[in-house]
Amino acid sequence: MTGLPAQNVEDGHISYADPNGITGGHLKQSEIGTFDTVNPYSIKGKAAAGLTFIYDRLMARSWDEPFTLYPLIAETIELPEDRSAMIIHLNPKARFNDGTPITADDVIFSFEILKEFGRPNMRSVYRQVAEVKKIDDLTVKMTFGEGYTRETHMIMAMMPVLSKAWWEGRDFEETLLEMPNSSGPYIIKDIQPGNKITYERNPDYWAAAAFANNGQNHFDLITYEYYRDDTAALESFLKGNLTLRRENDPRRWNEQYDNPSIEKLEFEHGRPQQAEAIIMNLRSPLFEDIRVREALFLAFDGDWIKQNFFQDSLKRTNSYFPNSVLSAEKPVPGEGMDKRVRLQKAQGLLQEAGWQIVNNQLTRDGQVFEFEILINQAKYEKIVLSYVQSLKRLGMTAHVRTLDSATFQNRLLDYDYDMILHRWQNSLSPGTEQMVYWSCAAAREKGRFNYAGICTPEIDETAEKIANATTYEDLTEYVHKLDGLLIDSFLSIPLFFNNKDYIAVQRDALSVPEKTPIYGPVIEAWSINPENEEK
Repeated sequence: MTGLPAQNVEDGHISYADPNGITGGHLKQSEIGTFDTVNPYSIKGKAAAGLTFIYDRLMARSWDEPFTLYPLIAETIELPEDRSAMIIHLNPKARFNDGTPITADDVIFSFEILKEFGRPNMRSVYRQVAEVKKIDDLTVKMTFGEGYTRETHMIMAMMPVLSKAWWEGRDFEETLLEMPNSSGPYIIKDIQPGNKITYERNPDYWAAAAFANNGQNHFDLITYEYYRDDTAALESFLKGNLTLRRENDPRRWNEQYDNPSIEKLEFEHGRPQQAEAIIMNLRSPLFEDIRVREALFLAFDGDWIKQNFFQDSLKRTNSYFPNSVLSAEKPVPGEGMDKRVRLQKAQGLLQEAGWQIVNNQLTRDGQVFEFEILINQAKYEKIVLSYVQSLKRLGMTAHVRTLDSATFQNRLLDYDYDMILHRWQNSLSPGTEQMVYWSCAAAREKGRFNYAGICTPEIDETAEKIANATTYEDLTEYVHKLDGLLIDSFLSIPLFFNNKDYIAVQRDALSVPEKTPIYGPVIEAWSINPENEEK
């Protein structure tokens, strides 16, 4: 965005796009759980999958670079040297899907409504904008105020633009189940709340030939079908009802896709993997003492689980930026250590913290060490139940509760749990979201992403430095420090990760570009195989 583009725009398309892809066909994928809204920017409700297809942003991201943006609704953006403001020049060709032009009024309206009612991560960044001023119908100036960072303009440049005429007078916080007037490459063709949503390619999409879009968005129809659990979704795929399936379980990948009608594709990538973990809620007095948290960490038999459940095909996670140069690469405490030795060490830590086993129960001052672990998918049960058995040997009682996706999400946003199996997602260019993940402010405010409730001055200070880094070298140094602080805090029991994406497709159904971006395969760049196009 600032200076020369990272890719050769003279090529006419992003590196991983396929301008020769065939237009047409119907891509069908699965989702687990349910949905009740097509507004992904409100905190209320569970948004449907695929909504990025209908909402355009000021600028578009490339998935083959750490954090580079290319023109979309915004044709150009001007920045002063200190990045304290940005002047947004809209593309005069930009249109909503009803043919009306996208104007400065729409940009200002979008900013104001998302700042007030948008998701917490949006609100926290948008509050850094002190003033928004309309210069003319196609020009907007944003001036940043106290707390802005060197990344603020990048986050603001990814702002979705909503139609003022369509949204004005509607309750933004209510769930939405009708097609809004939007500006993306697709429109919603059919909504079956909780069961299915289908998108239809807009043949009149104004930005189809833009550098950020050229060679993408080939499918005429894209459908997400919802299933009660992943087992049902897999069965449907194997019966040929779905075109494509992402698989996260290596054992299942190796054992359950032996079908001549299925093609298995593996893609190595360089993005940080999700930091999936059993997260302790430090707001609970049970987990306040770091010695207790370390004991809980040591009780998890990661070596046994990795071997027996995943055939040693995964790596144990000990970073909040796994599979990337941003990882602090600290050894996993207790990895490779005999299970008995780990439990003995854990028991010693618990005794130091004042806990004793009485009648096979871990107690302190009459309180029994008993808690609940929340999960939202059956596939996690075997991992968590194995952990529960290890905890029993320490005298702890843990109850596992599997929730439906909506209830799980509500409990997550309310920080209403003892332990919860969830994840953090990071990129190769971390920034202001680190304050949302780890700051004291985020620990206190519900609906943010400090799931562990961690709150220390050093973590706050380090997370804040990340968004203000002036070089990638400095950013890497700050992230390494933050990662180390988080690991040493024992705020979760990290699970496992894979540096490959597993995607199964119906054989010969799809055409896949040769280039795989560093963030992994981008399905929008795939297309139907012309020899097998569904009629």
